[in-house]
Amino acid sequence: MENLRERKKQRTREALLRAALELFTTRGYERTTVDDVVAAVDVSQRTFFRYFANKEEAALAVVELAVAHFVEAVRARPPHEAPMEVLRQAVVEGWDSLNDVIESVVPVELYLRMYQVIESTPVLLAAHLRRSMESEEALARIIAEREGLDVAADPRPRLVVAVFSGVMRMTERQWSTGADFGLDAMRSLTVSYLEQVGPALAGDWRTN
Repeated sequence: MENLRERKKQRTREALLRAALELFTTRGYERTTVDDVVAAVDVSQRTFFRYFANKEEAALAVVELAVAHFVEAVRARPPHEAPMEVLRQAVVEGWDSLNDVIESVVPVELYLRMYQVIESTPVLLAAHLRRSMESEEALARIIAEREGLDVAADPRPRLVVAVFSGVMRMTERQWSTGADFGLDAMRSLTVSYLEQVGPALAGDWRTN
């Protein structure tokens, strides 16, 4: 009975999430109300707030799921890998499983459309960046633990995470304003930019 109840709760949450993202991506985040979302699923406002604190939490829920997936992928990397390689391999090798994680909740196409809404909606972008800072701190602590370092005393874990996160932000921005909004395009762009980090930081850019 308990498992049945939990599955019903999960289905309700996912229905609310899909309805919210569909409305945010078609009508616009600011023009969509909680009443609109619950009407689409035929539940009460009380039910919505049982699963989400507010509209923002619903809008960022799948992105947060993807971030959590990446953090766990970093934790699982082999101990011999260098910090930047850990981050790079976690994101590159995690694409296929990320697709499955997202599809278990909403269609990937809807997730990608929502990402564009986040990038173009100031209040959501600010919230996304704020949460990204929290994730960066978690990643820095994981890297520090892997390397046997004190994150409070050694700046390198936070530095390497900051460089990596900067590349990912640039990738997201470039992808969201490009012509190809597919997951493969985002993956290719990510790999291309990550491969340029070493040469960009250590190379001489001048040609004369």
